[in-house]
Amino acid sequence: MNDRKPIQINPATGEKIFDTRAEKASERIKGRGYEVVTDKSHLTLPEYNASIKWDDAAKAQMNKFKESRRGADNYVAMDGDFARYLEDHHSAPPVERESLDDECEIMVVGAGFAGLLLWYRLRDAGFTDVRFCDKAGDVGGTWYWNRYPGIACDVESYSYLPLLDEMGYFPKHKFASGFEIYEYCQSMAKRFGFYDRCLFHTEVTGAKWDDEAKRWTVETNRGDKMKSKFLLIANGVLTTPRLAKIEGMEKFQGDSFHTARWDYDVDLTGKRVGIIGTGATAVQVIPEIAKEVGELHIFQRTPSTIDVRDQRETTQEEIEQWKNEPGWAKRRRERFAKLFGRRALQANDAFLSGKAEQPKRRTRSEGPELSPEEQIERDLETSYRIMEQIRDRVDAIIEDPKVAESLKAYYPYGCKRPTFHDEYLPTLNMSHVHLVDVAPLGVQEINEKGVVHDGVQYEFDVLIYATGFDFMSRETFARVTGINGQTIDEKWAETGVRTFTGLHTNGFPNLLIVAGPQGQGASFNFLDAIEEHSEYVVNLLTKMRELDVSVVDIREEDEIEFSEHCAAADVASAALRDCLGNFTGYGRTEPGSLAYYGGKGALKRRARALDTLEPYLFS
Repeated sequence: MNDRKPIQINPATGEKIFDTRAEKASERIKGRGYEVVTDKSHLTLPEYNASIKWDDAAKAQMNKFKESRRGADNYVAMDGDFARYLEDHHSAPPVERESLDDECEIMVVGAGFAGLLLWYRLRDAGFTDVRFCDKAGDVGGTWYWNRYPGIACDVESYSYLPLLDEMGYFPKHKFASGFEIYEYCQSMAKRFGFYDRCLFHTEVTGAKWDDEAKRWTVETNRGDKMKSKFLLIANGVLTTPRLAKIEGMEKFQGDSFHTARWDYDVDLTGKRVGIIGTGATAVQVIPEIAKEVGELHIFQRTPSTIDVRDQRETTQEEIEQWKNEPGWAKRRRERFAKLFGRRALQANDAFLSGKAEQPKRRTRSEGPELSPEEQIERDLETSYRIMEQIRDRVDAIIEDPKVAESLKAYYPYGCKRPTFHDEYLPTLNMSHVHLVDVAPLGVQEINEKGVVHDGVQYEFDVLIYATGFDFMSRETFARVTGINGQTIDEKWAETGVRTFTGLHTNGFPNLLIVAGPQGQGASFNFLDAIEEHSEYVVNLLTKMRELDVSVVDIREEDEIEFSEHCAAADVASAALRDCLGNFTGYGRTEPGSLAYYGGKGALKRRARALDTLEPYLFS
């Protein structure tokens, strides 16, 4: 390791190449995702009870459930005493290197899926002077940080993993474990020369546009002050952990950590463990750690929807078929994008493999076409039926009626991230596993020994925070300064979130945002937006090269028009997201400022922009 040269010069191109990938911190960092469950009673939802109606009483019940939790989302800044919850437990210390003050053509923030896809496409288009900065010690983005026991992707792996055709890779299971996905990211990085372009353990602390030089100056926590012609922000939508703000939490004397920074040096075997949160992460964690802990207490503010997973292994027959079908993964992903609601997340194999017709959306069977308002009401009715079946599943599996009642969620399907597990509910029947219902406001007090709730002291050796992520975090946008000396965050504080198709914002030349606000669609498969955006970025840069122009900004009127479109699309379908959750900003964000709900509107606008060039300000 002492002979390692983190920075070298490629003699053929004169470009710098890097070797900054950190060593793995511990061999204890390993695990699995969803198990293949064979108990048929856990693999189907109960039949819908036709006597249950979507009526005013049902709507009132959902509204009461929502309003009782208003104001419960209270999170603490992860600095000072709480900065330790952001420490990287996955890698050895950063590779020592000199600070850089040179220039590259394209600087990218992020080395996850978006970074990998951008590099693959940029390289193929002839853009090689590209550099990636990531505060992690390796590639993978969210799959680097999230390595908790039981981690898996809820989108079927055959549609989710990028470049499967190009890699000749076939996922082991229909729903891949996070550990497999992380290793796949590493394999892509090796195959396509990505590691040579990456500065790991390097966090961008500021980026400022120099209008005279027509360059971005990018500063990092490693003392770098690099210049680049283009700046691409591609660090994901669910990468900034949130820590619940609870009175006295700093007093706890045992071990504690956030699920996004799982500490494998803390042995849970036989321990008294408390976990705060029951969202998508906790639903995967709990069945795994229940197999080794002594006592487990689960603190639930709002229940998740626990749907059927029905995990299975990839068959040899499928692998042989795909080997003889060039482009199979892309076609499958395109079919996946046509599915909606629960059908997308269940990922029907017959349709996705091209053996069956697309399932039709449930609309009025006869009579005139439904109006948009009527279709929304019909979708809400369908959602309620599905949610009722999921609630019936709870009754069918959970042995304690009181516990079962607290596990029933009353909000539209998909308003909060749907969860899937065939072991989670049975785990709650175990004698050493205890669900503590802390609805509607959550845990309010922690002391030296553990959690205090309703006058009861719960003592723990280990306390785990499964309190989620800041969806569409604007942390990076507070560090990027444009022409007028304003950061993106400052601009949006004045104007509201304004972009052109999620990728450009006026006043920030040569800046492109991948899968950020107004750009990441409502699709459950985040890869859809990453694919579309990376393709657009490369097409735009190629067009600029052909036109021999070096700077691009976007017209203000175009970003205003698009942002108004985002808001209108959000409002039109808001009833389907009528809950207080991460994806809806807990009811505090302006319509159209987070995810994009305008269907193919953004894609059409980007295609038209590249065709007419009208929205662009070139120089």
